[in-house]
Amino acid sequence: MMRRVTRLSPSAAQSELARALAALRESLAVPTGFPADVAAEAARAAAAPLGDLPDLTDVDFLTIDPPGSTDLDQAMHLSATEAGFTVRYAIADVPFFVAPHGALDTETRRRGQTLYAPDGRIPLHPVEISEDAGSLLPDRTRRAFVWEFSLSPDGALRETRLARALVRSRRQWTYDEAQRALDEGTAPAALAPLPEIGRALLAQEAARGGASLNAPDQEIVLTAHGYGLERRMPLPVEDWNAQLSLLTGMAAARIMLDGGVGILRIMPPPDPAALTAFRHQTELLGLPWPSDHDYGEYLRTLDRSDSRALAVLQDAASLFRGAGYAAFDTAPPAQPLQAALAAPYAHVTAPLRRLVDRWGLVVCEALARGAEVPQWVRSSLEELPGIMADSAARAGRLESAAIDRIEAAVLAGRTGEEFEAVVLARNASHTRIQLTEPAVEASVDGVFGAPGETIRVRLVSTTIATGALVFEPV
Repeated sequence: MMRRVTRLSPSAAQSELARALAALRESLAVPTGFPADVAAEAARAAAAPLGDLPDLTDVDFLTIDPPGSTDLDQAMHLSATEAGFTVRYAIADVPFFVAPHGALDTETRRRGQTLYAPDGRIPLHPVEISEDAGSLLPDRTRRAFVWEFSLSPDGALRETRLARALVRSRRQWTYDEAQRALDEGTAPAALAPLPEIGRALLAQEAARGGASLNAPDQEIVLTAHGYGLERRMPLPVEDWNAQLSLLTGMAAARIMLDGGVGILRIMPPPDPAALTAFRHQTELLGLPWPSDHDYGEYLRTLDRSDSRALAVLQDAASLFRGAGYAAFDTAPPAQPLQAALAAPYAHVTAPLRRLVDRWGLVVCEALARGAEVPQWVRSSLEELPGIMADSAARAGRLESAAIDRIEAAVLAGRTGEEFEAVVLARNASHTRIQLTEPAVEASVDGVFGAPGETIRVRLVSTTIATGALVFEPV
C-alpha cells in the first residue's frame, strides 16, 4: 500500500521550530534577562580597576575554544624543560567581579550555570563580565588565577603553584586552527608542546585506571536552511586541551583535601553487577572486553567508526551514574573519587559558566598562600551541591528537549521514508536507534534488532512542538 508523504517546507518547519524552542524556554522557566540591580552591579564591577597584582602580561598566553566563543575561561602557556614540562593555565578571575551576598551573587546562585540553547545562550553572568571584562579575550589585560604545574616527561605532576596575576592572551585559536598548526609544525612555542603533554597526561589517566568515552558528538549547526544536526569525532587537540583542565581539577582537589575544606566533583564507582552485565553485552556485540584489560584500557581500543562500538559506548555511559558534588569542612567526604577519572577532582576551570568554580578557586588560592578561607565561602559550601544539582537538571532537560525538537524539524516532511539505523540499546519495551543520516537518535516502540546491528526503519510521524518522532521497523 502506498503511503501518503506529507512534506513541510524548510521555512515552515523552521518557523514551527522557533515557536517550539521559545515555548520550551518558557516551560522550563529559563531566565530572559538580568534584573536592573544585577545589571548595574555587573557594570560597576566590570569598570573597576584591576588592582595591584603580579604582572604576567609578558607571557604569551593563548586560548583554544569553539569558533565564535566569547566567554573564555582558560588560557594556556606551555613549555618543555630539561626536567619535563611547565604548564601555565590561567583561569578567569570571576570572584573579583562578584561581591559576596550582593545582587549579582544572589542571581548567579539562582541560575547555577550558563544554559546553552539552539536559539541563544542564557549566561550565568551579564555580558559585561562573561563576554568582556572577565573573559580572557586576546590583546586585553585581564585578572586570572594562574596555575603553574611542573610535570615530569611522563606527565606525572611534581609541583603545583597558584596565584592571582595579570595576564594577556596573544591569540584566540579555534580547535581546527590549533590542530592544523600542530599538524603542520607551525604552532607557536607556547602551543607546540601540547600534543606531547596531552599524550603524557592520557597515559597517566590510563595508568590510574581512568577512562574517557570520546564518543562522537551530536552537534546542532545553523545552516542556510535553519537548524541542523551533525555528528563528528572530537579532534585530538580537544582531548589534549581537556587533559589540561582535568590536570587542574585534580590538583585543586588535592589542595582542598590537604587543606580540609572545599567542594569536590564526585562519582561513585559502577556497581559490580552492572560491570558484569556490561562485559556480557560486549561479548554479544562481538567486541569482547578482555579480562586482562581494565575498563578504560578497553574503551581506548574501540574503533569509533564501527557501529558496534557506538552500542558499546551507549552502554558504557550508563555505568557511571550518580555524579554530584560533595562539600566538606574539616572532614573529607567518605567517597572523594570521581570514578571515571579514578582520582579526586574539583571543578575550577569554568567560573564564567559554572557557579561552583568560583568557590573552588577562592578556596584553592587561599590555601595555596596559607591564608584563611573566607567566611562567606565556608558558610555557603553546603548550599552548592543542591544548587548545582537543580541547575544541571534544568540544563539537561533543555538540551535534550531542544535536540528532540530539532530532530523533528530536520525530519519534517519525510514521513513515509525509510532510513538506515544502528541499534544502540534495547529494554523490555523500546529499542534505541541512531539513524546513519541525518544524525538523529530515537526510541522506537517494540524490541527488535540486536545492539550494534544495522536495520531499516520507516518514519511514521513527526511533531515539532513536542519533539516526538515515531518510527517503525521495516
